[in-house]
Amino acid sequence: MRRLTDARLRVLFVIPTLTGGGAERVILTLLRHLDRSRFQLALAVVDMRNAVFREDVPEDVELIDLRSLRVRFALPKLVRLIWQRRPDVVLSTLGHLNLSLAVLRPLLPNSTRYLARETIVVSEGLQCYARPKWWAWAYRRYYRRFDRVICQSYDMRDDLVAHFACPAETAVVINNPVDVERIRQLAAEPVETGFVRGIGNEAEKEIINLVAAGRLVPQKGFDMLIEAMALCGDRRLHLTLLGEGPLLEELETLAKSEGMSGRIRFSGFRANPYPFFRQADVFVLSSRFEGFPNVVLEALACGTPVIATPAPGGVRELLSGNKDCVIAGGMTSTKLAEAIHTWIAGKRLRIASDVVSPYGHETIVGQFESVFDAPARRGMMPTPEDANG
Repeated sequence: MRRLTDARLRVLFVIPTLTGGGAERVILTLLRHLDRSRFQLALAVVDMRNAVFREDVPEDVELIDLRSLRVRFALPKLVRLIWQRRPDVVLSTLGHLNLSLAVLRPLLPNSTRYLARETIVVSEGLQCYARPKWWAWAYRRYYRRFDRVICQSYDMRDDLVAHFACPAETAVVINNPVDVERIRQLAAEPVETGFVRGIGNEAEKEIINLVAAGRLVPQKGFDMLIEAMALCGDRRLHLTLLGEGPLLEELETLAKSEGMSGRIRFSGFRANPYPFFRQADVFVLSSRFEGFPNVVLEALACGTPVIATPAPGGVRELLSGNKDCVIAGGMTSTKLAEAIHTWIAGKRLRIASDVVSPYGHETIVGQFESVFDAPARRGMMPTPEDANG
């Protein structure tokens, strides 16, 4: 029960893991900067294995380990937790966890407001799932149960409203926050010798250092990036790829077959990628789809220009109008190679410090606080589909 003297809103964040992804970084940024005089914060994590961000959880945020290997195993514990704590607001993130809570909502306290933070353009992301038609049906039926669905970009919002029956009045666009001061402090840390100028036997030549980061999965399009580098035919180009995932061996094989293995370094996951971003000449986003790519914001905060595919999900919102960045003309390795050539032929300037100011944590956290403060939706009415079973 809430103490009578504590009038703060109780907000429970729910997330699958604390591994090194963009969703985790966003949630931690919110937890660091939400107003403690207004909000009492707790974070429930489904699976704490490989929790590389464990030490980044603020000390005054209650950390609840649900001790489960999968979201479905955690659901009974999560239902009990919500009934025991009766938070004012529950915010979940990532589609499968969001859907699970939406399905369970009739079993949960109706006085609590339930918010979902979506992380991808759903139409694109579902193509990577087994049985995408089933998932699309589930989104259409259950996502309307949320009081608010927080979308990172207008692409994401429009997709949910047009294709998944998400009520327009519940879908709100809030971009991801960037903690510029913290990123720049972390970016000042040293990076190992060999990154800034020269990899392999070409240290005496002018080197153009590209950096890319993300999980090694098809969504991130690193195969296109490797092929694009080969198509460029410019031996000054070197790539440092930060991340780990199931495609590592396949990507290493591709780099070798394209004659690029000497100019591509697979550097694994880095909890602090920002020194690599800062010291690179350019950051490359090669994704096939996104939500609102944190890595682009973080690269810009480091002063590093960006070359990007026109991935659905906020890329154009972030980069259109920035003359020092380049958006490829299509979603192919050929178009990405053309974009790299365009950037090389340009002035290659660093990015001005005010470019990311619209996404500063002060602004974005305030938008989340406003959503948390909104009045609860009482007496949730069943949808026609719910009523008909």
